[in-house]
Amino acid sequence: MSTHRTTRRTLLQRSLQLATAGATSGFLSKLALADTLSPLAPKQPHFEPKAKRVILLFMPGGVSHVDSFDPKPGLRAADGKAAGKERIYTGSMWGHHRGGQNGVLISDLFPNLGGCMDDLCLIRSLHGDKGDHFEATLSMHSGTMAEALPGIGAWVSYGLGTENPNLPSHVVFAETLPYAGAQSWDSNFLPAYHQGTRITPGNDPIPNLRPDSATAAMQTRELAFLNRMNQRHLSGRRDDSDLAARMYSFDAAVGLQSNAPEVLDFSDESDATFDLYGIKRDDRKSFGWQCMAARRMSERGVRFIEIVDKGNWDAHSNMKGYRKLAQNTDKAIAGLLTDLKQRGLLEETLVVWCTEFGRTPSSKKTELDGRDHYKDAFTCWLAGGGVKGGYVHGATDDVGEKIVENPVHIHDFHATIMHLLGFDHTKLTYHFSGRDFRLTGLAGNVVTDVIRA
Repeated sequence: MSTHRTTRRTLLQRSLQLATAGATSGFLSKLALADTLSPLAPKQPHFEPKAKRVILLFMPGGVSHVDSFDPKPGLRAADGKAAGKERIYTGSMWGHHRGGQNGVLISDLFPNLGGCMDDLCLIRSLHGDKGDHFEATLSMHSGTMAEALPGIGAWVSYGLGTENPNLPSHVVFAETLPYAGAQSWDSNFLPAYHQGTRITPGNDPIPNLRPDSATAAMQTRELAFLNRMNQRHLSGRRDDSDLAARMYSFDAAVGLQSNAPEVLDFSDESDATFDLYGIKRDDRKSFGWQCMAARRMSERGVRFIEIVDKGNWDAHSNMKGYRKLAQNTDKAIAGLLTDLKQRGLLEETLVVWCTEFGRTPSSKKTELDGRDHYKDAFTCWLAGGGVKGGYVHGATDDVGEKIVENPVHIHDFHATIMHLLGFDHTKLTYHFSGRDFRLTGLAGNVVTDVIRA
């Protein structure tokens, strides 16, 4: 018995290296068991969904709503006026224009997205509970700020499974980590195969993906033998999710060796498509490259794709930096929306643009070129996936300081996303540590006004 365990451990360690599971532990797909249904097999939601998948674009640092998607002419008029102790109102450094058939206001920082306003559903009345980057980032991803819980991508994977067994159900492009780190896409108490898989933009986005020739020659036989041993061991331990997760990782790694290189190889894309995203053919890293990769993954069945902007929108000073941050994302996001629409994918793909909180419409008298954290009012937007395009929900006052119409808490935001995917957010639960958990905690109301009939 002792010898068997030693041999098993050695084989697991060796096969882990051979299958590159150490580098791709988040890529967990179909179970190679004839008599066991994969937990990542496609699942039916509670009701007919508007969207089949999500692309989430996260802007770390807290994007100023009054300098982006909630421009305030009244704030410019109030520029220089007192706004409380040692603070004054500061108008935006940039002008604004109207976009789309409904003439929705948008900052001049986003000329390309201004041309997509008929597809955007702006929520200008979002609010959260904390103005700290770490806690607010966790809250935007997992609905909590006090502890690490499963992120929204893990919940979507848990609820829907995957449409492609050779690619992960939950992917995160992150050149740099957001404030809360990888906790934002962790599966936590959900089974490990729902965890987000981080892809680092660059020349080697998935390290160790291709085995050398000597390794490849032996891999198939060794993994087949390992799988038979695992099946025998699991046959009497059907509740051993850790073993199942390891088995998925081996199986998925093999699938990735033949599938992932093709997904991240853009040689079949036209010059016009590269121009649409504002990138060159030798690009392997930019936000535009990540957006094109997200489109390619979404059309191949990946359920939840997040792109974390490497820029930091935290502007306590030097608001001028917003110009470069906007230039790095504006054309790429507009290209993503246009590309999805041209391919007939936008209707079934929910695109979410969000940040952890907004920024004050006033500044300290000693830092007139910046804005501070502001949890009480900010803007995020949705596109595609069954939402009303060219629509604005909620409103702030003339200077963007107070919500005056239809407040939307982050729990409501999450409930709405899950509803668009076909879920009653109160019923998508997981029993852990003696209680049922859900993404929205004990709160959350679907914002029905943003959903197209």
